[in-house]
Amino acid sequence: MVVAGGVVSALAFPRIGPGWLILPGVALFLTGLRMAAGRGQGLLFGGLYGVTFFGGVIWWLSELGLIAVIPLVIVQAAYPTAYGWWLGRHSQRPAGPWFLLAVGGWALMELIRYRFPFNGFEWGAAGYALSDQWWARDLASVYGTTGVTVMVVAAAAAIAVMARAPRSWWLLAPVPVLVLVSALTWLDSGDDLPAGQTVAVVQGSTPCPFEHCAPDERLRTFQQHLALTRTIEPGSVFLVVWSEGSTGSSNADPVQNPEVGEAIAAEARRIGAWILVGSDRPLNETHWVNANVLFDPEGEIVGEYQKQHPVPFGEYIPFRPLFDWIPDLDQVPRDMIPGEGPVVFDLGEGIHLGSVISFEGGFSRYIREQVAAGANVLAVLTNEGSYGTTPGSDQFIGMTRMRAAEMGLDVIHAAVTGKSTVISADGSLGEVSGLGTQEIVYGSVAGRTSASLYATVGDALMGFAALTGVITWWRARRPLVASDPETDEEE
Repeated sequence: MVVAGGVVSALAFPRIGPGWLILPGVALFLTGLRMAAGRGQGLLFGGLYGVTFFGGVIWWLSELGLIAVIPLVIVQAAYPTAYGWWLGRHSQRPAGPWFLLAVGGWALMELIRYRFPFNGFEWGAAGYALSDQWWARDLASVYGTTGVTVMVVAAAAAIAVMARAPRSWWLLAPVPVLVLVSALTWLDSGDDLPAGQTVAVVQGSTPCPFEHCAPDERLRTFQQHLALTRTIEPGSVFLVVWSEGSTGSSNADPVQNPEVGEAIAAEARRIGAWILVGSDRPLNETHWVNANVLFDPEGEIVGEYQKQHPVPFGEYIPFRPLFDWIPDLDQVPRDMIPGEGPVVFDLGEGIHLGSVISFEGGFSRYIREQVAAGANVLAVLTNEGSYGTTPGSDQFIGMTRMRAAEMGLDVIHAAVTGKSTVISADGSLGEVSGLGTQEIVYGSVAGRTSASLYATVGDALMGFAALTGVITWWRARRPLVASDPETDEEE
């Protein structure tokens, strides 16, 4: 049953779907835990679900080799394993307390997983599976993806109890109550929308998509983006966006290489547009920075945002001396220096642009930082060229769709080899590019005068659920007397 739950949960994510499969997937897992005969069986069930689910969702990391996917699956699967071990101890609790423990324990598990180890990993959260569902994106504007996750788990936990005790249907009540509360906020959503500004997302790809072709890959990537940008008509767009990895390295960084910088500046002047480009800039033999560099319409570099959250073992090696014996890590010879915080650019016309880089788009907290600093349009610049034609790009677009819906702001999603798109404030997709193609995606963004409720209150629902679970556990720390939970629930 729990293995089936892991399979169904994984199938909910792009590129398969539909996203609502996450509900029966989690329900199968929790039904198994409701029937668990103690911690040992709960540990087993949690481990089986965790390995099946995370292996099924992030298998595409194997494009980088098994060294990339196996350790990450093990670390992520440890969370539902620990959760199963803990909840298995409480399988004999009555319906109400068990429900609160199941939902609260899951919320606490996710809050920890999103931050530990190495600043965490949000991929695989139940709410992201529902990025293709308009109603889930609407809920995210109030409760966030974290809140949508809590609602999925609450419904699944109620179903798990009802499998043995049908008269426990009342446990479903919190979900429709939360939906009704959120509906009240939608009644007052009349934001006077300013005029939209045209954006061109330049997807120049690489000379050898989904492969590495040293020694001049980055320079040739820059040249492809430049050639495509030269096809944009003067005065036709307000903002041009190149992806992460479109410039950089030792010979194609716009800051350190004057010829590269001047070529981009000339296009900014010719088009009369702002140009945002991604650049990975080596500082010395041991360190580098990953930045979004902004040119104004006069061709001047006016500032940059530096990535705050490096990918562990991809952009830096934690505790490097301990891992020197792993040959594959020679591919990461430098450690990225994290940036110090959000940077918001005032582009005029009511547009205040905040940007993040790749992995950061998978964390609501970095986007909320940008919004708190004044951003009303967002850009996610990413490089997914190592993942081929796998579902990795589709899954990440699903996450940035939830970012747009959470904040109620337009999001520009630019990927060097695809897929790229412009996402509206409700999470709906505009034109979507192909994978490995050279093309320009056009869209429109507007600087909205107000953001969503979630942008203000953050992960309040998940925090409340976790706190409720902890209080329930604290109050229930009495020795259990063996009983039939089905009998207890039917009373």
